[in-house]
Amino acid sequence: MATSSSPITQVSQTPAHVNLHQPQLLTRLLLDLRGKRYEVDRETIMNLPESVLLCLFPNGLVLSRQSAALDGGDEDEEDVYAVDFDPDCFQFVLSFFRTASETFYGTDTFPGLFSAQQHLLDASPNDFSNPPPSQNPLISKQAIIVLREELEYFSIPPKDGSVKIDQNGLAGEALANIKRRCGDYLMEKKSIFTALQRNVNKENNVAEQHLIDMLCMSGFDREDEWGFRALEPSRCCISSIALVLLKTGITHHPGGEKAVEVDYQQMATAQKLLLFWRKPARKCWWDGLDIELPPSGNDEGRIIKLWARRVWTLELSLI
Repeated sequence: MATSSSPITQVSQTPAHVNLHQPQLLTRLLLDLRGKRYEVDRETIMNLPESVLLCLFPNGLVLSRQSAALDGGDEDEEDVYAVDFDPDCFQFVLSFFRTASETFYGTDTFPGLFSAQQHLLDASPNDFSNPPPSQNPLISKQAIIVLREELEYFSIPPKDGSVKIDQNGLAGEALANIKRRCGDYLMEKKSIFTALQRNVNKENNVAEQHLIDMLCMSGFDREDEWGFRALEPSRCCISSIALVLLKTGITHHPGGEKAVEVDYQQMATAQKLLLFWRKPARKCWWDGLDIELPPSGNDEGRIIKLWARRVWTLELSLI
């Protein structure tokens, strides 16, 4: 059969190879978090808070197999991404998000909360509904408040000559021991709001007091402790994170005459947190204390000036 000279016909008869070198979209990622392996699917990764993703992938998240597509590598060999992030913290976040999702959307054995409140999406708007129910993500999604703290601390011992640095300006054993003990001291201070409330009382900062009040009306308690808290390896730094379900004002009464009730005043308070959805906000302040370190081994007790630079990151996640 003669081949047509028409360029359109010629193109249609030629196999298209334009997609041969397109990057393959990953369905899962293999992560190496400080020597501990995790296999996580793409949807789980994308549901994580943006502030956490930024810590996991400071140079950006790659969800396609660029290397195999470009250099002809073995497509069956999966890439492992080395991540400098605490694996226990990662597991804490994964577990909390998984439990929250199963409670809200249900599993194979129970329907979950969303099925009981789904009718609210079809409800007629009232004077308290802003936005209307059909446009309110707090009805159709599970909302989680994410609060993180990065704490860098600096120990200033008394000038009595007992604690010195070496000729290279590095901490000697005595000073290094003080730093370790100060880290242990701060690790025991697990209350979330104590340091910020201390700053409020000292500076009479109304905005900071409003922040505490808003968080405590939305899911936190004033006596809450950090859900996860750990010293970073080889650094005078402590990382903490707290996760709570947002109080939306929707109350479930299984088996009751009215299965679901809505407190629209609480819903209005919860909707203020939507400002932080995909828009993490940061706050930084310095906190200084004189602490007394008790005697330990060969190290005598002493009073230390301990400065801490605290950086809070607040975010709302919808899953």
